[in-house]
Amino acid sequence: MKLPDYNWAHVRQQIDTHGFGLLPGLLDPHSCLSLRQMYEDTALFRSRIQMERYHFGRGEYQYFDYPLPPLVQTLREQLYPQLAPIANLWAEQLNMPGRFPADLASFHEACRAAGQTRPTPLLLRYRSGDYNCLHQDIYGELHFPLQLIVALSQPDADFSGGELVLIEQRPRQQSRPRVIALQQGDAAVITVRERPEKGLRGYRRLQLRHGVSAVHGGERFTLGIIFHDAR
Repeated sequence: MKLPDYNWAHVRQQIDTHGFGLLPGLLDPHSCLSLRQMYEDTALFRSRIQMERYHFGRGEYQYFDYPLPPLVQTLREQLYPQLAPIANLWAEQLNMPGRFPADLASFHEACRAAGQTRPTPLLLRYRSGDYNCLHQDIYGELHFPLQLIVALSQPDADFSGGELVLIEQRPRQQSRPRVIALQQGDAAVITVRERPEKGLRGYRRLQLRHGVSAVHGGERFTLGIIFHDAR
C-alpha cells in the first residue's frame, strides 16, 4: 500500500503541540475488514491477552507474530521514518542520550541489541461492557516515543461508546483529558510515555496515558502499531 498524501510537517506540528496527531482515512474499508477477519486466525499471533485477568480492563487483544502480515509490516515501515524527526526533536529537548535512526530496520537492530525481539503490533477486540484502563505501552529499556492507533470499526454502526481517551499529567497542575473520535480507517499517532513542553526554565516532561472508555454495544476492533519490540 501507499500512504495517503499527508502534510507531514502539519502532522508533526500537531504531535509536538498536543501530544497526538490525526491521520484521517489511513486505511480503506476493505483493509479494515481484512484486518478484523485476521483476529480468528490464531497462526498469525504469538499471544492472546485477556485484559480482565491482569486488571488491564475488560476485553482482549492479540500480539502478531513475525513475520507480520504485509499490511501491518508496510504501515510500520512507512510510518516510522515520518515520525523519527519528531522523536529526535523530543529526545534533544529532554536531554535524552542517543538518537533514533532514520529507518525502522536500523531501529530494530538497536532493539535486538537491547534484548527486545518480540513483535508488538496488535489487534484489540472490545464487546459490550469492555474497556481499557489508562496505560503506557513500554516493553523494555528501549522505546520509540510514538505509536499508532487505527480504528477498524465504524462508530454508531458497528459499536457505540468505546472512545479513545488520552490523559496528560501536567506538573503542579490537574491532569488534562482528551477524547479522540476516530471514524473507520482513521488513525491517531499518540505519545507512548512522555513529551516535552516549553516552560520558563526550559523543557519539562509531560506524562501521557491512554485507554478506551466502556463500549456500550456492538463490537469494536482496533489495530495498534508500536514501533519498538518487546523483551
